Amino acid sequence: MPEGDTLFRTAAGLRPYLVGRTVTAARTGGPGPMPQVQRIVGREITEVETLGKNLLIRFDNGLEIRTHLRMNGSWHRYRPGERWRRPASRARLVLEVQGAVAVCFDAPVVELLEQRAEALHPSLGRLGPDVLAPDFDAEEAVRRLREPTRARSTIAEALLDQRALAGIGNVYKNELLWIERVSPFTSVADVDDATLRRLVARARHLLLANAATGHGPERVTTAGDRGASGPLYVHGRTGRPCRRCRTPIASTRQGRDLPRTTYWCPACQGEER
Repeated sequence: MPEGDTLFRTAAGLRPYLVGRTVTAARTGGPGPMPQVQRIVGREITEVETLGKNLLIRFDNGLEIRTHLRMNGSWHRYRPGERWRRPASRARLVLEVQGAVAVCFDAPVVELLEQRAEALHPSLGRLGPDVLAPDFDAEEAVRRLREPTRARSTIAEALLDQRALAGIGNVYKNELLWIERVSPFTSVADVDDATLRRLVARARHLLLANAATGHGPERVTTAGDRGASGPLYVHGRTGRPCRRCRTPIASTRQGRDLPRTTYWCPACQGEER
């Protein structure tokens, strides 16, 4: 699943070719076609923005398209007439403007809504502060992590909860907890405020760094660490030595609603509970 920084770069790549241009054609495909997408034909694209893991394309008539890519979705940009790199049957949304064609492939979520309805939207309206937003409110993120409903959740699960803070995915979850020497199995109630603030601040630092550097789909959390021979500290490194203490990295599935693989160092962060 694309994390906040990847989607941020996707929006930045689309923006110069879409913003300020008029939609000349639009169509949807796959399950749940949207005939109402024709309402944006002839309208000017005013913004291409991200909100957590959602990409929003806004139009001058007050409408916007929301896409959520989940595990397999992606946005591509082509010149008119250029051959697509994926089959047309996998296109969920196609937007044509003068000089460019933007295609969203395989996204499970593509919907048209009114911009004024964002606050009431069942997903957008519940999102926590966006880690990559210029006005990111770290204290609000900490407050949401501290809500009583999350007290018994593990910190690993809480960091992935987009209702607490939006934009962190599984890679950053694992890397943040290793960097700050926090066990992924610790309940939120047992994490002190200073540690929560460090995790939130580190998340913003890492996502902003990756959004700015253009690493492509690869995430880098080891930048500036001369002792790290690779882009990541623990994620995907099961059985390989910890970059701090040489203990083999462990991994397990964690989470109830949407189990994800957690990678951690049993020596630096503690054994599984």
